[in-house]
Amino acid sequence: MKLIILDRDGVINQDSEGLVKSPEEWQAIPGSLEAISALNQAGYRVVIASNQSGLARGLFDIDTMNAIHRKMHDELEKVGGHLDGIFFCPHRPSDNCTCRKPKPGMLEQICKRFFSEPSDTPFIGDSFRDLEAAQAIGAKPILVLTGKGFKTSKRIRPDQNIPVFEDLADAVAALISGQNT
Repeated sequence: MKLIILDRDGVINQDSEGLVKSPEEWQAIPGSLEAISALNQAGYRVVIASNQSGLARGLFDIDTMNAIHRKMHDELEKVGGHLDGIFFCPHRPSDNCTCRKPKPGMLEQICKRFFSEPSDTPFIGDSFRDLEAAQAIGAKPILVLTGKGFKTSKRIRPDQNIPVFEDLADAVAALISGQNT
């Protein structure tokens, strides 16, 4: 099976300047859950890689994060989709860990766990640190314009050859059809 890695906030669900801190604040971006279901049906293992510094900052606890993820799983089930894993970095940026994107530790862990070569693994994100993490392990970075994506797109150089799509649904449609990704 093929592996694809997705960022969470700004790719699957609406992003928030104050972080997503409760299940009530978690709102799917239109079409994103159906896109994950389409990936499942196309034979992809779908895994999330997300920085969640709100844990270290005390903005929410692990039980709350699990409740947010339970809501995401429940909403995905309604459209016939599922996730094969959720990986997260609970550290603050100042902790200088190896798992917080843009460092590659979390993506390396995912590729190792799912026996996937990074060069065969697309990573869809909305922030520059997502793109940097993908590039650091030789994965295929893909940018969506949702969340921080529009702002991020202004930082991409033409020589970087990073595909840019309106949203997750658009990126998945292109990926599944084999277009330009």
